[in-house]
Amino acid sequence: MSFSLIAALLVLGAFTGFAAGLLGIGGGMLMVPFMSMVLDAVGVPHDEVVKVAIATSLTTIVFTSASSVRAHQQRGAVRWDIVRAFAPGILVGSLLAAQLAHAVPGRLLAAGFGLFIGWSALRMLSSRPPSPDRELPGPAGMLAAGGVIGALSALLGAGGAFMTVPYLVRRNVPMIGAVASSAACGFPIALAGAAGYAWAGRHIALPGGTLGYVYLPALACVSAASVLTAPMGARFAHRLPVRTLRRIFAGLLSGLAAYMLWRAARGT
Repeated sequence: MSFSLIAALLVLGAFTGFAAGLLGIGGGMLMVPFMSMVLDAVGVPHDEVVKVAIATSLTTIVFTSASSVRAHQQRGAVRWDIVRAFAPGILVGSLLAAQLAHAVPGRLLAAGFGLFIGWSALRMLSSRPPSPDRELPGPAGMLAAGGVIGALSALLGAGGAFMTVPYLVRRNVPMIGAVASSAACGFPIALAGAAGYAWAGRHIALPGGTLGYVYLPALACVSAASVLTAPMGARFAHRLPVRTLRRIFAGLLSGLAAYMLWRAARGT
């Protein structure tokens, strides 16, 4: 890679790490669109760009999530009971979805990404408060919810916060607890999804430096920067009012949804 691409990836990592700590989003939703631009520049085949971007972004979340969770845990914000209830479904859903993504056209993945995070943005902007008696479901419901979150996250290259945060907020989990717990859920999503994509892409003809669908040079650059800035984002999350956090989250999702739908319309 050229120096300019390395610099761009370091900036991307720093920004997404900060956002991961601030919003619990793992960074995948931010990384996939920008990673797609970088992969275009290094010669990844056209129809494989989105898949490699998703796989690489997921893998960076392994490192970003660990850094972000550590900062949130120091403030006692992570709901480990929620993380434990989600984790089995997340692992199974992520592993299976990574294999499915191998057979899905890149254009369809881009369209699905754009539509889903656009819907998530609208949900976050909704001013309607959740029903006060709405609580988290029992073990079976949490297992099923974890499976859906894990599968969609692996398909879209995200850490799961685009579903986890709205889901928890709608069930009366405080916003900062939802953000912190979502960051913790991002780790099993990323770990299982990264392993699945590395296996699914093992026979695909891609440029040097790839492990399956994971592009290792980009992984190294983004991860090195993101683990430094994720704790900074977590500190800000504990200082900002809830309404501001919701608006930042929704604004980021809206812009990324528009970009990925544009990529889908032009054929990725």
